[in-house]
Amino acid sequence: MKALVRILVSIMQKYLPDAFLFAVILTFVSFLGAFALTDKGVMDILQAWGDGLWGLLGFSMQMILIVVTGHTMAISRPIKKLLATLASIPKTPAGAAALCSFVAGICFWINWGFGLIVAALLARELARRVRGLDYGYVVASGYTGLVVWHGGLSGSIPLAVATKGHLVEKLTGIIPTTETIFTGPNLIICGVTILALPVLFKFMCPTGSDVHVVDPALLVDPEEPKEPAVKTLAQKLEYSRVVTLVLGLMGVVYLLRYFYVNGAMNLSLNIVIFVFMWAGIILHGTPISYVRAVNEAIKGAGGIAVQFPLYSGIQGIMIGTGLAGIVAQWFISFSTELTFPLFTFIAGGIINFFVPSGGGQWVVQGPINIPAGIELGVSSAKVAMSIAYGDQWTNLIQPFWALPLLGIAKLGAKDIMGYCAMALVLTGVIYGAGLLFLPW
Repeated sequence: MKALVRILVSIMQKYLPDAFLFAVILTFVSFLGAFALTDKGVMDILQAWGDGLWGLLGFSMQMILIVVTGHTMAISRPIKKLLATLASIPKTPAGAAALCSFVAGICFWINWGFGLIVAALLARELARRVRGLDYGYVVASGYTGLVVWHGGLSGSIPLAVATKGHLVEKLTGIIPTTETIFTGPNLIICGVTILALPVLFKFMCPTGSDVHVVDPALLVDPEEPKEPAVKTLAQKLEYSRVVTLVLGLMGVVYLLRYFYVNGAMNLSLNIVIFVFMWAGIILHGTPISYVRAVNEAIKGAGGIAVQFPLYSGIQGIMIGTGLAGIVAQWFISFSTELTFPLFTFIAGGIINFFVPSGGGQWVVQGPINIPAGIELGVSSAKVAMSIAYGDQWTNLIQPFWALPLLGIAKLGAKDIMGYCAMALVLTGVIYGAGLLFLPW
C-alpha cells in the first residue's frame, strides 16, 4: 500500500499541472471532443464556450465567500481553542488523518460547504500539533470526505427530484428523500465510506523520508494589532463591541426564524455562508478585528476567481454541443437492468470532469438516463442516485472542488491528489458494489 501511494504521490508531484493549467487542458480536450464527436463547427463550439463562461458567476462568488468567511471564523480565538482541543486527541500521524477524515466525512454529509471548511481548518490545526505529520496527507484525508456529500442533506440531485417542477417530473413524479437520501442502501454506502476512508489513510500514512514536513509559514495566522491607547471617534466605533453585539443579534434572530420556518436541516449554500459570516463577526468581537481577518482570508480565494469561469466555459461546451449527452448515451447502449446503475455511475464520473456541478450534471444526464432506466425496469430513485454518486466520485481527483479547501490550507492540488487517487479506487469499489448488490 505504502509503495503504491509513494508512486502515486511522486507522479502527481511531477506531472499534475497547476489547477489553473488543468482547467485550461480540460477546455482544450472538451473543445476537440465536441469537434470530433458532434456535428458542430469550430465557431459553434466557440459560441457555446463563450456563452457558458459566466454561467457559474454567482456560484463562484458563493465559493469565494465560503473560503473567506470560513477562514475568517477559524482564525478567531474561540475557534482556535476548539480546533486545538479536537486536534489534541490524536498522538500519531495515522491517528490524525483518521480523525480528520472521519470528522470531515460527517460534516460533508451534513453540508458540503460546511465540510470543506471543517476539513481544511482541522487539517491545519493537526499539522501544528502532531509531530511528523505530512501536511498534504492530512489535508487529503479531510478532502476525501467530500465523496459522500451527494448522498447527504445537501445533495443537489436527490433534493432536486424531491422538488415540485423538477426536470423529469412528468416521467417520475416527485421522488421523496425517503427513497434517495434516507433509503437504506444510500445510508449503508455513505456509512461504509465514512468508516472505510480513515482505515485507508491509516495504511497510507507516510513515514521516514516520504514525509513532507509542512512549512511553518503556511500555518501562521496574522497577529492582531494592539488597540490604540487614545482613540478617535471612528476608532471607537471600529473597536466597539456594542456594534458587533447589535449586528450579531440581528443575524442570530434571522437564523432562528429561518430554521423555525424551514427546518433545522435546511442548509442552503447561502445559509451556510450566512452562518459562517455572522459567527465570525460575533467571535472576533469588534468590527475592525473582523475586517482585518477578512483581508487576510481573501488571499486564499484567488484560484476560485480565476478558474471557475474556465469550468463554466467547459460546461457550456459539454451541454451546448450535446457532447455530454453522447457520452451518457454510449454507456446506455450496452447496459442491462443489472449493470445500468453502475454504468450510469461511471458515466457520471467521466462527465463530472467537464461539468463539475451537480445541477449541471443533472441537466445533462437526467433527461437521458431516467427514461432509459424506466425502459430497463430500474427505479428512477436509484438512477438519480447513480448520477449523484458519479458526480461526487471523481471530485476526488478533480481540482475544481478542492479549490476552497486548498485556498485555506495554502497548498496546491498536486500536494493531495496522490492520496486522493487511492481513495478514488476504494470508494469506486464501495459505490459500484452498492449499486450492483444492495436492494433498492
